[in-house]
Amino acid sequence: MSDITLILLAAGNSSRFGLPVKKQWLRIGHDPLWQFVADQFAAAELFSNIIITAHKDEVPFMENFCDYTLVEGGETRQQSLRKALNSVETPYVLVSDIARACIDKSLIETLIEAKEAADVIVPIVKVNDTIVFENDTIDRERVKRIQTPQLSKTAVLKAALETDLEYTDESSAIVASGNTRHFVDGSEDAHKITYLHDLSKLPCIKAPATATLVGNGFDVHAFEAGRKMMLGGVKIDVDYGFKAHSDGDVAIHALIDALLGAAGLGDIGMLFPDNDDTYKGIDSKELLRMTVLRLHQFGLVVINADITIAAEAPHLSDYKRSMRTTLAALLKIPASRMNVKATTTERLGFIGRKEGVGVMASATLNYYDWTQK
Repeated sequence: MSDITLILLAAGNSSRFGLPVKKQWLRIGHDPLWQFVADQFAAAELFSNIIITAHKDEVPFMENFCDYTLVEGGETRQQSLRKALNSVETPYVLVSDIARACIDKSLIETLIEAKEAADVIVPIVKVNDTIVFENDTIDRERVKRIQTPQLSKTAVLKAALETDLEYTDESSAIVASGNTRHFVDGSEDAHKITYLHDLSKLPCIKAPATATLVGNGFDVHAFEAGRKMMLGGVKIDVDYGFKAHSDGDVAIHALIDALLGAAGLGDIGMLFPDNDDTYKGIDSKELLRMTVLRLHQFGLVVINADITIAAEAPHLSDYKRSMRTTLAALLKIPASRMNVKATTTERLGFIGRKEGVGVMASATLNYYDWTQK
């Protein structure tokens, strides 16, 4: 059994990255970057456990991708690391950033071989360019570029992080607390993704897969007198609406399920639970906007969508075009790729008795192609 736990930090908001996709969700083949990196480390078979920190809203979705230990992150890198350390039981811990995607097994082995040399073992890369601090030229032989992963004694790292001071890496906190640091040679291939152009410096990653992802959705809502009817994002001129926690737009609800189905991200109840007062009476167009934003952040783009509305009442022929343009704008696709159909059930069932409406929806997605940016 290994005496080392791996912590991978992936809870950041990618504010400097410059794409609508969060960098940890960039697709490498079919896999999001966080999973690709975790799998590379796992393949080394050197760790007793692999812990990944993630934004609290992303943990439930990441659980569908992997069996790694997922921990809700904090507001900062250091806060996330402290939370992850609560789950570490081994005497040593290796900490790395998901954004450092190309870590060779030989570098990990070099860190482990030196684990008794100090309280933290740190990979470094020498600086080849002239270095100027303010107006003074500095001897570049005295300057080092610090990388991750870093191997620390778990107890020492936990104690070093019990501070309100924020450090950008583990070794700085450990040295500041009076403990020791040992350097080993790092790797230029272990480049960190901070900005979009950094992707060209990573030899191990490949383009996203070109697969088309398909999902479907279905929803029904009963009528309720005295409510405003919203259907397909459009107000329908009748004196009744839908019985629902939100505004009851059954067409948008089915469409959201289709989108989430294609993305493998669960269903509308998982994203917008109906026992949460945040969504009580909410405009379903806002739910669709938030869904599309989540898809984009997770590295997915909508290709097309199609809905079939089954309704004996109200009559919808005058509204289909408005639904089409409204939904297309929310999906950020041309109206030509958003189809809206309406039919009846030939007076059969609850729909035929004019008690409610049912909607079927389908949608297709592609992975966001970051190689073209």
